[in-house]
Amino acid sequence: MKLFCDEMLGRLGHWLRAAGYDTAIAEGGMADAEIVAHCLAENRILGTRDRHLEERVQGGVPVVRLSENRVEDQARSLSAALGIDWQCAPFSRCMIDNAPLDPAPPEMVEQVPPRSRGAGGPARLCPECKRLYWPGGHVRPMAERLRKFAYG
Repeated sequence: MKLFCDEMLGRLGHWLRAAGYDTAIAEGGMADAEIVAHCLAENRILGTRDRHLEERVQGGVPVVRLSENRVEDQARSLSAALGIDWQCAPFSRCMIDNAPLDPAPPEMVEQVPPRSRGAGGPARLCPECKRLYWPGGHVRPMAERLRKFAYG
């Protein structure tokens, strides 16, 4: 499942990436026509809170319009609408550019702080932006939030 979140759902889009979903996020000021064209070109489901954008699509692109303000509520509604599994493939995509992460080469693992290396878990590398990811102290709270999205 490939998703596209408009600006109003940007935070939700980042959580979808954290869960492992291929999620494009609208850049600031992106025109509605550009959003629709992007969704058509990449066969993406559009997530929005904008009823005018939903009307503009008029069946050309699958769209899920959410009315909730809080990301937790948006996550639950999106789960109900699309069957989102928030435990799909956690932390397997770059949070910046959405690329699937690769295992980090051994020489890069040395860049991980020693305290985090001892915690275990894989170090991963984004093939696009070369950002290095590892299971640091921030991962546990993020994983817990994904669990709450999944199980309430």
